[in-house]
Amino acid sequence: MRILHTSDWHLGRNLEQFSRIEEQREFIDCLCKLVKERSIDLVLVAGDIYDTYNPSAAAEELFYDAIDRLSGKGKRAVIVIAGNHDSPERLCAASPLAYKNGTILLGYPKSDAGVYKTDSGSMSIVESGPGWLELSVPGCKEHAVIITLPFPSEARLEEVLAKNADEGAIQKAYSEKIGSIFALLSQKFRDDTVNIGVGHLFLRGGKESESERTLQIGGALTVDPSVLPAGAHYIALGHLHRPQEVKNAPCPVFYSGSPLAYSFSEADYSKAVFIIDVVPGKKAEIEPVYLDCGKPLRRWVAEQGIGQALEWCEEGRDKNAWIDLEIATDRVLTLEEQKRLKTLHPGIINIRPRLKTDIVEVLSPGSRENRKIDELFRDYYKYRMDREISDELMKAFIEVINEEEEELDDILVEVL
Repeated sequence: MRILHTSDWHLGRNLEQFSRIEEQREFIDCLCKLVKERSIDLVLVAGDIYDTYNPSAAAEELFYDAIDRLSGKGKRAVIVIAGNHDSPERLCAASPLAYKNGTILLGYPKSDAGVYKTDSGSMSIVESGPGWLELSVPGCKEHAVIITLPFPSEARLEEVLAKNADEGAIQKAYSEKIGSIFALLSQKFRDDTVNIGVGHLFLRGGKESESERTLQIGGALTVDPSVLPAGAHYIALGHLHRPQEVKNAPCPVFYSGSPLAYSFSEADYSKAVFIIDVVPGKKAEIEPVYLDCGKPLRRWVAEQGIGQALEWCEEGRDKNAWIDLEIATDRVLTLEEQKRLKTLHPGIINIRPRLKTDIVEVLSPGSRENRKIDELFRDYYKYRMDREISDELMKAFIEVINEEEEELDDILVEVL
């Protein structure tokens, strides 16, 4: 049996004010092409399909198109679970139609895949219960036993968390609860089946980026890798956006990561999906397939000032990329300069001036006593800009202060 593992599509997510829907559509095209070329039997999508509980119409349309094409009208099986960004009810609303085309949508930890009867003509659910299913996959002699754990939030495991007020105890209780769920469900594994787990969790030791929405407060929802079932050929996880294997686990455990970089903290590593070849009784063969769809994210640091940044733009550096630009400067960048940069390179997302300043004296609380507000502002401006404030700007500041004082006086007169 050949399995493809992907997750964290975050359909509908923007980068600042820029839409990524066309890049996400490009990824779906790439993924559908890959499952055909590599003769994939089963696709696992490990949560965070959408970026919000209330996705846009364009994001939903893209998701429905994706699962229709991935399943090939039932030629291959597709299992999708909810992540912490997904509304379980909304994700599973299309289940009656999806199941007829070989796609199983699961929203909660105790979801039973057998609620709907499949009528794809090929794929079939042999047996199922809350959190597990045995699947007959087109073209495969072996059945797959799959245990599923859509995002188990605090609310969904409220009983565990409510009994423990101490953070350390909560974390231990949560991890043990997840372990007990896996231990119970993994009893369905057999020697003659392909044994797979799919979940949306944060495991201790996983490497985070800045683009994941936190699952926890103070690490309370961290799961120890040791609680995962040793009998699994492969555990497919979602939530972390960096493709990675989790060490110190009793079986092969991988995060596929997000298909696109969703923050500049992800600018320096590749995106991937995993293909897993599994035969009952043998060790799984796991292959990362690196993706080249979507625009890369790049960080520029122009140490020589705005002239260097303009030169990079004019020469077409990283033309098809999103750019986070930092410019070392001894003055404030004008609006005209910023507009020119973005005109030359429309992919510039942020322009952050970094003022070249030496260590300057910072006024202590005591040194501010009995000083006039204009003097304080003059010192603050010099501290921030490393130059004296102009008479014109100082005059404007005084006028604003006087206007606010007059408005306050009028209010006091009315009140008194």
